Amino acid sequence: MNHLSDRINNLSTSATLAMAAKARELKNQGKDVIGLSLGEPDFNTPDFVKDAAITAINENYNSYTPVDGYADLKQAIITKFKRDNNLNYDPSQILVSTGAKQSLANIAAVMLNEGDEVILPCPYWVSYSDIVKLNGGVPVEVTTDISTDFKMTPQQLENAITPKTKMLWYSSPCNPSGSIYSEKELRGIAEVLEKYPNIYVVSDEIYEHINYVGGHFGMAQIQSMYDRTITVNGVSKAFAMTGWRIGYIGAPDWIARACNKMQGQVTSGANCIAQRAVITALNEPPSRVQYMIDEFKNRRELILGLLKDIPGFKANNPEGAFYVFPDISYYFGKTIAGKQIKNASDFAMLLLEEALVATVTGEAFGNPNCIRISYAASEEQIREAAQRIKTLLSYGL
Repeated sequence: MNHLSDRINNLSTSATLAMAAKARELKNQGKDVIGLSLGEPDFNTPDFVKDAAITAINENYNSYTPVDGYADLKQAIITKFKRDNNLNYDPSQILVSTGAKQSLANIAAVMLNEGDEVILPCPYWVSYSDIVKLNGGVPVEVTTDISTDFKMTPQQLENAITPKTKMLWYSSPCNPSGSIYSEKELRGIAEVLEKYPNIYVVSDEIYEHINYVGGHFGMAQIQSMYDRTITVNGVSKAFAMTGWRIGYIGAPDWIARACNKMQGQVTSGANCIAQRAVITALNEPPSRVQYMIDEFKNRRELILGLLKDIPGFKANNPEGAFYVFPDISYYFGKTIAGKQIKNASDFAMLLLEEALVATVTGEAFGNPNCIRISYAASEEQIREAAQRIKTLLSYGL
């Protein structure tokens, strides 16, 4: 008998983590798997950040931290928001969490009631939908495709709004498409939202600095939206600190206080050593990590060029993050290496089992025609992965 709660029984497993686990399983069997499924920089954390952590250890930072984060870390976040985004926040509007994922979970827990609708432009980050559902919300998917660079239009937003709409969640730069909403595009979306003052926005900006076109712009920078926008960010991507688990929000103070209350009953304050290191990371100018951004840009050009040589792959030109999100629907209905391809999940599994290349199905991101390929890998791995895929699809039909 299954005595688990309906809540957990109805919860999906993270597709990115599930694919990574399958790839590890094959590796443990001695298979030469190339992992292009996880959203994790392959760089080491910068030395100046590691040195700050070592100093914190030697200074005996080892006690429980304030639930909302160290005061000087909150000040570093305030300084970062002003410097990089021209946003002004007070300490009461900042909350530090154990990764940006916990920030999102906090927001959903304190904002959503049963049946509240949350608009999710597709593709969306894999956990948005389940975090919303876990907290009683109803995800409302807005379909986009490669023809609009995977971005939602103001008219699509207008069409998706109902009396039950409570929130809009989006990421820019987007995981998985790499698309970036321009200031003009966000102002167009804001014009729609201005007619609906009870709809709140989550602007996930975790990939802010991995931007190849410059000029990052966030929804909270629009004056009419400042009091209705929760900006989510962190250090995992730009500073190659995925395992350090520090995320944060800038939000209306009543929302930040509610998240603080929730977090105080769940995990309390984030790791003390990681927080001390993040103070140093955020106080440094973004130029300190530009070498990583430059390398990601080179890899983007490499993988886009390689994918052009593979029949049936249609990719946009991602302006940020470190993913490509090609449409592979050309292969649906075909049989490759004896396996029938009905959808993107079948295709991603084919690549893993036959080419030993781990990707993620687009179905997990709300777009069933695509797969996500991370190019946070070495140039050698990217070239080899593309060759394996090309060989499989050329000779497997």
